[in-house]
Amino acid sequence: MRHLMSAAALLLALGPAAAQEYPTKPITIIVPAAAGGPTDTISRITAQAVSKLLGQQITIENVGGAGGTIGTTRAVRAEPDGYTLLIYHVGLSTAATLYRNLPYDTRQAFTPIGLLTDAPMTIIARSDYPANTLKELVDHLKKPDVKASMGNAGVGSASHLCGMLFMSETKVQVTTVPYRGTGPVMNDLIGKQIDLSCDQATNTTGPILGKTVKGYAVTTKARLKSLPDLPTADEAGLKGFELGVWHGLFAPKGLPPAIVAKLSTALRAALKDPDLVKRFNDINTEPMSDARATPQAAERTLLSEIDRWAPIIKASGQYAD
Repeated sequence: MRHLMSAAALLLALGPAAAQEYPTKPITIIVPAAAGGPTDTISRITAQAVSKLLGQQITIENVGGAGGTIGTTRAVRAEPDGYTLLIYHVGLSTAATLYRNLPYDTRQAFTPIGLLTDAPMTIIARSDYPANTLKELVDHLKKPDVKASMGNAGVGSASHLCGMLFMSETKVQVTTVPYRGTGPVMNDLIGKQIDLSCDQATNTTGPILGKTVKGYAVTTKARLKSLPDLPTADEAGLKGFELGVWHGLFAPKGLPPAIVAKLSTALRAALKDPDLVKRFNDINTEPMSDARATPQAAERTLLSEIDRWAPIIKASGQYAD
């Protein structure tokens, strides 16, 4: 009897034949960010590698706006059949606090598939900003007569979150200036229209090396190969300051276990693909390890990041609604 129950449970977990044959048609991945940005680039590289393994076309649909919540809402409301997925970053967790009237419950709305990568951030300034090191920057910003502006790609963006964490950790206040995307932020920083920013190394490596902006630190535990002279924030005196912009693959709640397993297996294999590894390295990021590319790790990260960011956002008083 016990063996019969085990077999029945296994069949139930595997689901219908359609789930076992998945996918039988093209898949859409919703990316709640503009085309051409870091999240879009990471998503397209990943989708191409996963598509080869699944034997089906994967289309990226960029649905930006409202800090990623418009695209996320569309993904949440899709059928949980594996043909509409979501790739997004830490903004998925922070939206739970930034938006006080979300149309979904972040803790309950998703079936996690796995994490893709952890992109490093860099703290930067206009090229002629008076401070030359991170310590000098913090000391400068603490002067009562100093007024500084920090550009970001909009409320809930990675650059906005990095700016909030920077202010929280250093106890300094700057004027945040939201833009529609990272491109305009960089243009105004190079043009000396704003003072500071904190953005993914994908966007900042070229300007730092070209000295059109001033780099202070990278927010990872180790220095970047592409920016060997740029210290980590910890090395530069901001002890314990660490921020990686994780990206993950998610599906609507209720995705059958057989499809979860198939997508998870394909994702972990894709993250070992030499072409994907090279392309990720070219944009200053690395694929997640097997241990962090699992559904369980993605769920833990999503939930723990909600708890990590909630007090920071509440203390800042910066809400998106």
